[in-house]
Amino acid sequence: MKLLALDTSNRPLSAAVLEDDRLLAMTTTNIGRNHSVQLLPVVETLLQQAGVHASDLQRIVVAEGPGSYTGLRIAATTAKTLAYTLNIDLVGISSLTALAANVSDEGRLIVPMFDARRQNVFAGVYRRTKNGLEAVMADRHISIEKLVAQLASQQEPVWFVGQDVAVYAEILHEALGNNFRRVADAQNLPNAFVLGQLGLDAKPVAHPFNFIPKYLRLTQAEVEWKKQHPQEDTKPYVEKI
Repeated sequence: MKLLALDTSNRPLSAAVLEDDRLLAMTTTNIGRNHSVQLLPVVETLLQQAGVHASDLQRIVVAEGPGSYTGLRIAATTAKTLAYTLNIDLVGISSLTALAANVSDEGRLIVPMFDARRQNVFAGVYRRTKNGLEAVMADRHISIEKLVAQLASQQEPVWFVGQDVAVYAEILHEALGNNFRRVADAQNLPNAFVLGQLGLDAKPVAHPFNFIPKYLRLTQAEVEWKKQHPQEDTKPYVEKI
C-alpha cells in the first residue's frame, strides 16, 4: 500500500510517503512558516522524490488533533480533498498518539503534551508495551495542575514528549521530582513516517467529507458566543471541517 501521511497540527510540519511500512520520502520542518502555503509544495516534492504519482496513492493518513485549530484545518482540508478526489481511504490518527509513538522503549509511561495556554495543555498518557502503545488516559484538554496531580499518583518515571514540555518543565519537576523525565530533542518533533505506520491498519472514515478534526476544546469564538448566549448551541455559527 502506498500512502501519504500529513501532520500540521502544531508549529512543525511533517509529511511522508510510505509503501507499506517502508519510508520512501519524508520532510519535517520546524520553521513556523505558513503551513497553508508550504504543505502542497512539500507533498508535490515528496511524491516526485519517491517516484510516486498521486494516482498511485491508496490511503491518506492525517494527524487529527488535538493541536492548533488553524494547523489542524490545513492538513484536514488537504487530506479530505485528496482522498475524495482520488477516491481513496482517509485515516485520522491522534496527534498525541503519533508523538508518543516516537518513544520505543518498552515499559515506559509516556505523556505527549501540547501547550493549550492559560495553564492548560493537551495531553494523553500512554504505556509502551510489546504490542505497541496502550492508552492509560485518553487524550484531553486539561489544566497542568490536574495533570500533574494524576501523574504524581503513578509513582514511577514519566517520560514527557513534545516541544511544549519546556513551557511547564519547572512545574513538572517540582511535582514529580526525579520521576520527571524528558526525551531527546529529536523525539519532540512529529514524525510523519511514524504517523503513516500507525495509519496502515487503522480503520478509515466512512466518507472523507465526514472527517472532523478532534479539537478537544471550544474555539475562542465558541467560548465568547457561549458567554453571551449560555442557552444556545454554537453549532449553527461555527463551521467544522
